Amino acid sequence: MKRHIAALGRATLDTLSSIGRAGLFLVQSVFCLPSREGFHLWLRQMHFVGVMSVAIVLVSGLFIGMVLALQGFTILVGFGADEALGQMVALSLVRELAPVVAALLFAGRAGSALTAEIGLMKATEQLTSMEMIGVDPLRRIVAPRLWAGFVSLPVLTVIFGVVGIWGGYLVGVDWLGVYEGSYWSNMQDSVDFVDDVLN
Repeated sequence: MKRHIAALGRATLDTLSSIGRAGLFLVQSVFCLPSREGFHLWLRQMHFVGVMSVAIVLVSGLFIGMVLALQGFTILVGFGADEALGQMVALSLVRELAPVVAALLFAGRAGSALTAEIGLMKATEQLTSMEMIGVDPLRRIVAPRLWAGFVSLPVLTVIFGVVGIWGGYLVGVDWLGVYEGSYWSNMQDSVDFVDDVLN
């Protein structure tokens, strides 16, 4: 019995220690002062994690918006509420789908690439070499990538939402014949910037 309690305590302390190390690492990465070339490194990472992710976000947003409009129309037309298609597409994308799917695409494309890059640097002891010559790896390697992710992910989410709404417009208005004015006006009346977008 004592052995099990000791093992549980050891596992709990190890978990808390890991959480503490990760928390300290995050705080140091967020608040570390940029170096002289920090802005250049940040711009390079913005291109890598942001601009290079735009294509997959555009394609996914377009098709998710189109599928959402197609499936939503078949449900709404049964209730005689096909004019609410724009409202349904916009609220679904802005509130839920755009942030979640954009974050998943970002993690899958940019996050895995950054993890592999930093892991390779750690395995080949490049990070230790930087410390030996007086370069802070946190400031040069981690912080620019972290801040590039902080800035680019909201932008990618907005792009995803806009393209998805446009894809819903293509299917709903151009293909299924929903009135264009009701598509946009119901959307504008129902989507609130603070309650839906910022929230």
